[in-house]
Amino acid sequence: MKLKYLGTMLTDDYPPFEIPYFQDMVAAGFPSPASDFMENPIDLNQYLVKNGVATFLFRVSGTSMIEALIDDGSLLLVDCSMQAIHNSIVVAKIHGDLVCRRLCLRPKYCLIAENKEYQPIYLDPDMEFEIMGVVTAVIHQFA
Repeated sequence: MKLKYLGTMLTDDYPPFEIPYFQDMVAAGFPSPASDFMENPIDLNQYLVKNGVATFLFRVSGTSMIEALIDDGSLLLVDCSMQAIHNSIVVAKIHGDLVCRRLCLRPKYCLIAENKEYQPIYLDPDMEFEIMGVVTAVIHQFA
């Protein structure tokens, strides 16, 4: 999987983009008539970005994380100020290449793909390795 750096996500750089927000939940089973009651609009910058100066966008290329619902072409919001913990999905730099994987700290340090066709990347002290940040959101486009 390759990642393309798209830039920093600063909430101050973007005008508010308000999307109507309905109070009713969307049924995933049987359809339910929507009510006419609407909550205040949502600004996606405020909803998705917790730390604007440390949040970056990356576009995914590849299929190594498809079982985590990260598809080829997805956008990742990555917060570089968050501490990566066991099982965090991270963007890491390995020998200069950016990858998105699940961080495993036990029993051995490794980066695990969410696709059985990919082998874990075991981390050792001689490896040029850096965690760039923790993935906080994935954005898919369906159309």
